[in-house]
Amino acid sequence: MDLIPSFSVDHTAIVPGLFTSRTDKVGDAVITTYDIRLTKPNREPAVDVAAMHSLEHIIATFLRNDPDWKDEIIYWGPMGCLTGFYLILKGDRTPREIYDLILRAFQSVEETQSVPGTTPENCGHYLMHNLGMAKWYAAKFADYLVANSDRSEIFEYPKAERLVTDDGQHFYDS
Repeated sequence: MDLIPSFSVDHTAIVPGLFTSRTDKVGDAVITTYDIRLTKPNREPAVDVAAMHSLEHIIATFLRNDPDWKDEIIYWGPMGCLTGFYLILKGDRTPREIYDLILRAFQSVEETQSVPGTTPENCGHYLMHNLGMAKWYAAKFADYLVANSDRSEIFEYPKAERLVTDDGQHFYDS
């Protein structure tokens, strides 16, 4: 079985940042999945689950209402490991080309007075939100992006080296 692209990334070397996870051709369209990584996997604590849920709601709402990007947004959602989010967009842009959008999205969290879509009718776990912690994580990540915008490491995945035996068998860490 082929290793999926996100498992070919060396998670011991990745830093917070914006990365292209995969690019797919669907008919005539190009769809790109981005890894928006907030914390260092396996080295920093994962994002608090209630804060992650709030960030999902707030940033999804921001992205789907941005006049320049709303028609390009396909999906915004959390990673199961709680170290970041996946963003799926129409088209094929580099992580640097989405930098301003992501920075604005995380900066907008500070101005949020309430988490959108937090009623029983709108959300499957409407009580599991933490706006205060969401603001803290968003500010921390936005400040990090600004401070590190000139570092290629926040835009380029580190690649994992995989052991291949003489007979071609691959060993994976996941």
